[in-house]
Amino acid sequence: MVTRLRSWLLPVAAFVVCTVFAAAVQAQNYPTRPITVVVPFPAGGLTDVPARVAATMMSEKVGQNMVVENKTGATGTIGAGYAARAMPDGYTLFANSLADAQNVHFQPLTYSPVDDFAQIGWIVDGPPLVLMVNAKLPFKSLADMIASAKADPKSVNFGTSGPASSPGMAVVMLNAAAKTDMVSVPYRGSGDAAREVAGGAIQAAFSFVSQAKPLVDDGKVRVLAVAAPARVAAWPDVPTFQELGYKIDFRGFVGLSAPVKTPKPIIELLNKKLNEVVQSDAFKARMAALGMTVPAASDNTPEKYDAFLRKETMRQGELAQLAKTASPQAAK
Repeated sequence: MVTRLRSWLLPVAAFVVCTVFAAAVQAQNYPTRPITVVVPFPAGGLTDVPARVAATMMSEKVGQNMVVENKTGATGTIGAGYAARAMPDGYTLFANSLADAQNVHFQPLTYSPVDDFAQIGWIVDGPPLVLMVNAKLPFKSLADMIASAKADPKSVNFGTSGPASSPGMAVVMLNAAAKTDMVSVPYRGSGDAAREVAGGAIQAAFSFVSQAKPLVDDGKVRVLAVAAPARVAAWPDVPTFQELGYKIDFRGFVGLSAPVKTPKPIIELLNKKLNEVVQSDAFKARMAALGMTVPAASDNTPEKYDAFLRKETMRQGELAQLAKTASPQAAK
C-alpha cells in the first residue's frame, strides 16, 4: 500500500516541481517580446491617457515595447473579457477602472472583474466628479441649486452619461440626500453632457475635473461642489460634498492587471516597474493636469490594489441598487 502510494505521489510531486521551476524560469527571462496593454475605452479618454503614458514610460523600464490596444465597446466589457481570456504569461495586461467595479452590477458578464485578474497596482487615483452648472444661472452654491429644485423640480435638469454610470448614480444619490426630484437627461458621455451645460441646453451635470476645467476657464460653467474627500487644487474655494453634509464620493481610478494565473514573480516585477514610473515627477505632473493623483509606493502593491478593487466593487453594488430603485431604466 505504501509502495503504491509512493509510486502515485512521486509523479505528482515531480509535476509540481517542474511547473514551479518553469514559471520561475519564465519570470526570470521576462519579458522577451512586446507587451500588449488592453484599454477597453477609446484613445484620449480618462482611462486611455494615464494607461498610455504609463505604458510608454514603462517600456524603457522593462526593456520591451508596451503597446496599448484599444478594444472598445459595451461600456468596457469587450476589452475586459478579451484580457481575462488571454494567456497568463505577462504579455497581455489590462487597464481596469471604475467601470469594472460598476459593470458587474448592471449586466451579465462572462468573467469576474476581480477573480479573473491578478492585480498589479494603481496607475492613478481620480479624477473626482464635480457638480457644475451653467455660469449664467443664479446658483452661487449647492444650497442655491437645491432650494430652486425644491421650489420647482423642473428648474434643474442634470445631464448624465446614463443611469448605469457614475454621473447618473451621483444624481440619484443627491436627489435621495437632498429630498429633491431633479431630472436626469442621458447623453452619450459625460463630456457631451458637460458641453450641453456650457451651451445652456441643460442646467447642471456631474463631470470629471479634466472635462470641467476648460469650461470653467472659459467662464461658461461654475463648479459648486467636489465629489471627493478633499478639495481640488484647481479650485481651492469649492467645497466638497462631505463638507456640505452630503456623503457623495465619486472618484475614478485606473489600474493595471493581468490574467489571474500570471506567475507571481511577473506580477511583482511589473509592480516594481509601474511604481518606478508613476512615482516619477514627470508622470505626476502630467496626471495632475487631469486632476489625477498617484498613491504612495508603499500603498501601491498588488495586494492592496486587489483589496481596494474588491471593496470598491461591493460599494458600487450598493450604489447600483439605489440607482435601480430610483430609475427603472437602470435596472434593465
